[in-house]
Amino acid sequence: MAKIKCECGHINPEGTVLCEACGKPVEENQHIDGNDKQKLLNMRYDGSARRSQTYNKSIIDKLWNFFSSVKVGVWLIVLALIASGIGTIFPQEQYIPANAVSRDPSIYYEDQYGIFGLIYYQLGFHNLYSSWWYLLLIALIGISLVVCSIDRFVPLYKALKRQKPRRHTQFLKRQRLFSQTDDVTDDDKAKLKSNLKKKRYKVYEENGHLLAEKGRFSRWGPYVNHIGLIIVLIAALLRMTPLMYMEEYVWVREGEQTVIPGTDSEYYLENKEFVLETYDKDDERYQEALEMQGDVVKNYQTNVAIYKDSGEQVAGAKPELDKVTEDEIRLNHPLEVDGFTLFQSGYQNNEFKNMTFKIHETDDNDEKSLGSFTIDLSSPKDKYELDNGFTVAVNQYYPDYELDEGEPRSKTNYPRKPAFVFSVHTPDGEEPEMSFVGVGNNVDPTGENDYKLGIEDFDMRYASGLSVKRDYTLPFFIIGAAIFMIGVIQGMYWQHRRVWIHPEGEGVMVAGHTNKNWFGLKKDIEQVIEDTDVEMVTDQQELK
Repeated sequence: MAKIKCECGHINPEGTVLCEACGKPVEENQHIDGNDKQKLLNMRYDGSARRSQTYNKSIIDKLWNFFSSVKVGVWLIVLALIASGIGTIFPQEQYIPANAVSRDPSIYYEDQYGIFGLIYYQLGFHNLYSSWWYLLLIALIGISLVVCSIDRFVPLYKALKRQKPRRHTQFLKRQRLFSQTDDVTDDDKAKLKSNLKKKRYKVYEENGHLLAEKGRFSRWGPYVNHIGLIIVLIAALLRMTPLMYMEEYVWVREGEQTVIPGTDSEYYLENKEFVLETYDKDDERYQEALEMQGDVVKNYQTNVAIYKDSGEQVAGAKPELDKVTEDEIRLNHPLEVDGFTLFQSGYQNNEFKNMTFKIHETDDNDEKSLGSFTIDLSSPKDKYELDNGFTVAVNQYYPDYELDEGEPRSKTNYPRKPAFVFSVHTPDGEEPEMSFVGVGNNVDPTGENDYKLGIEDFDMRYASGLSVKRDYTLPFFIIGAAIFMIGVIQGMYWQHRRVWIHPEGEGVMVAGHTNKNWFGLKKDIEQVIEDTDVEMVTDQQELK
């Protein structure tokens, strides 16, 4: 690339705004009208050449220039925010209720939300945070942050590291804070240097020219912010990998044992008991509210036992389990086991555990039982033999019975409204009789049955809904957020202040620059020149 040679002899790279050696403005890069030589300097990045404003030939240059644009980065963030907002309109796929008619997202969203749900599903918003285009958007934001930081940090670092006390007069005169005094004694010049040091400025000197500087580290605040954001974005991407993040939902019924999702059948969970507590209606503190509201749940918890597969059994055999712990899982009081966290997330109290049926003669008004049998609704048998010689076969079982356009079906696989089609075989071997029996239903298909089946008793049970989470990305989020806040504090509460003192004949020029808080810098200069004949700087921006 073409070089720019300054009158001081220093050769600057193309795109330089201020000479790296003396600070003389490169007028064509300052975009200054030839009649307006007193226009304030563009001090962004200390006038150093940035790659994005210098190279523009190859495809790599164009990509670099695209991602180094702050506008591009802002638009990418806006798009991500809009997409995230749309993703909250309807529940994500993993939060489809377990009792939904169909948990298939292609059916559920259209069935629940109509045409908008169908569009929502087809555009991929139902599984937004792990969709390829959303992850690509997050990755592009990360690339933009990296490129923006490198494009600005490297030249700024080099410019600040190379700065010299002796600067061109045009550099000084076109600073925002500037003054010129024609006659200053050597004692006053020495006092200026001493006062700057008392104000905790780091003073550099070159042949009587002074550069006083403090708070340079505040200039790196935005780049520290970027580092924190990049770590947060990396954590967000890692969150999409099963190795780093997992969240599953499992229903466990009282007395039931099941494998904990995401543990590769290594850990098992047993629901020992589900406990549901409501506020006492006799308590005067809640009596009035409970009379209006009805029963209000105070606490629900699952008493569980956690087992671990010993791994010593023969393949295909029933696993040998060792108890790891036995504890309570309450709302907002999860249980942690080997990197997994179990949360109490829900419950259902409308499930049948078992049902007892009796047989009696159809014309027996007293419904005297000829025999009874009990069905375990989790695993019903094909037939039940009674002591009196009767045999009852289970022809059809609908755990959650409903009619769909006149056809019987089970809404779910859970025994919430069980119904059966039985065939009753008598001891004398006559033709079996068919019966349909369920909650609120007892149908004789032929109307000629001699024997009738009825529900004699039943047991209910709770089903506990547990969320199983494993999150190894949380430390990355915490570290990224902490680094981001350090950058915010670093850039917000400190300022990079510089004061140049330039001998000019018998007098001096004083110029000052800061990245923010100009009032504070003016107060510093005012205190530095106190008790001297040096004139106070003026704010040239206010004079325009």
